This record gives sequence, C-alpha cells and structure tokens, in this order.
Amino acid sequence: MGIRLGVLGLTHDHIWDNLPHARRHPGATIVSVADPHLALRERATREYGCSAYEDDAEMLAAESLDAVLVFGDNAAAPARVERAAALGLHAMVEKPMAATEAGAERMLVAARQHNTRLMVNWPFAWWPQMQEAIAQAKQGTVGRLWQVRYRAAHAGPAELGCSEYFCDWLFDPLRNGPGGAYMDYCCYGALLAQVLLGKPETVWATAGQLVKAATCPVPDNGMLVMRYPEGIAVSEGSWSQIGKLSAYLTLIYGTQGTLMIEPRTGGRLFVATSEVPEGRELKVPKPAVEMADPIAHFLHGIASGAPFWDLCDPQVGRDTQAILQRGADCL
Repeated sequence: MGIRLGVLGLTHDHIWDNLPHARRHPGATIVSVADPHLALRERATREYGCSAYEDDAEMLAAESLDAVLVFGDNAAAPARVERAAALGLHAMVEKPMAATEAGAERMLVAARQHNTRLMVNWPFAWWPQMQEAIAQAKQGTVGRLWQVRYRAAHAGPAELGCSEYFCDWLFDPLRNGPGGAYMDYCCYGALLAQVLLGKPETVWATAGQLVKAATCPVPDNGMLVMRYPEGIAVSEGSWSQIGKLSAYLTLIYGTQGTLMIEPRTGGRLFVATSEVPEGRELKVPKPAVEMADPIAHFLHGIASGAPFWDLCDPQVGRDTQAILQRGADCL
C-alpha cells in the first residue's frame, strides 16, 4: 500500500493542488483528512474517497498512518507537526512553515526529538526553471552572487479566487503572521536569498495598506531587504498588482552575468553575460522523478533517507522564518 497519508487542515487552498499528486503517486494512499469545516471535509471525501474527522487528535488516534500533510493556517502548523512527530509520523508542511520564528523552531525540535522527517513545501520549488537557475547560480555560471531579487504579486486573495476559509486566516495577523502580503509573499524571496546568499547581516522591511484599505484589514503590499557583506537581496510581495507584468519575476545577479526567470513566457530561463549582454535562453532539463512535484519529493525523502533539497529543507525554512521575523520587527 505504500505510504499512508493523513491531512491535517484543509483551509490552505494549496492542499487542492497537492492531493492530485498524492492520488497519482503509486507509493501513496490518501487515508484520511481532519478539519473543523464540514464543507471542506465533504469535498475531500467526495473527491478522494477518504475518511474525514472534525478533530486532528481524533483522526491521529483512529487511523494507521505513516505521514501527514499539514495545510491549515501558519500559526496552527507547529502544534500539528508536534502531535504527528510524537506518533512517529513524518510531515510535509506548506510554506512559510509557521507564523513565527519560535513556531518554526518548535517544529524542528519535534522532528529531531522523534526522528521523523520534516519538509517545507514551496510551490516555486517545482518550477524546472527555478531548479535550473539555482543549479546554474551555485555552479558559478554568473560568478560571485551579489544580488537576488524576487517579486510575488497578484491582484489579491479574493480576486485570485481564494476560498473564504483561506482568506479568513490570511487576513488574520495572528494566524498568518504579521504583515499580510508581507508574510504571505515576501517569504518566497527570503527563502531564495537564504539559499543563495545565506544569513543576512541586516534586515529591513516595510508594509502597508496601499490600495485596499477599505477591503483588506492587513497590509496589501510589503518589501523585505536583506544586506550581506558583499550583497543585497530584495523580496517584494503584493496583493494589489493589476496584470501579470513582473509577477513572479526572478533575478539573480553575479559578477559575471545575470540569470532571469521570466514567468510570462512559460517559465523560460535566460542568462546574460558580457559576451551576450542581451541574454540568451538556457535549456531547462526535465526534472528527475523525485523533483517533479512535492509529494514525489516528500515520499522519496522518506523512502531513501536523502536530504530534502535546499528550498524544502526544514533548517533553511526555519532560518527563513528568522529573516521574516526580523523584518516584521520593522513593521
């Protein structure tokens, strides 16, 4: 039967992108879900034929599981991982891991204490062009890195079609974390900078209700700046951008060139150098099976014992949470 999966929380809409991967994976079985919202439980049982519980603890006590997927609000994630780890269950948690640095640390401690695997899922980790850009940057294609820039942006959670259950906690500074769009979207650039440049010397952030003060109770835009001994990283997050120009644009600058992921062109990867200043497209290889989607990577890590790759490593996720916390102190 392979790995028996349970789901703790259904209020993070990303769960509905991940469950299809689990259903297709030959090594996984979706056994059960737990969430207090009847409509979400009914959807899961209807679409996946699994059992459903209103309470996490009830499900964990009743079902025989090997691992859990944690897809509720950020603040609830640490306690869910702790409960699962105490039962010897591996856990995959949706980004940004927690609402606070302390919460992220609790998750690491629980996994280490009970010898369970912990993975943090970041949707952009499965872009083949992101995987290749990071590989190129790390092998020195553009020289020593001195700047990383990432912009995550859309018109807003409600405008994007996020469910009422998702919006309910995204607009809550305790369950999401401080800063609204700052926590939800600046986290991506903070992670990328952590992976490519390491721990910053100084961190500064700002956020505000720039467009939607009448309809959004938390900041709809945020920016995070990280300073390194010989570098700078910038992470931007917006819930008010009209159109897709610049949304999810990724730029990696080095002393010998520049890498750019341009999502509007289907996720193409470009490199510019002094010899080819206008840039050229790089061929992006097809990912290995275990790098194709989050469930495949999670199950591969459980089965093989191999480390999760940098973007999904829990220590990197915890260090990213520390950056976000330092930035939040400026808000």
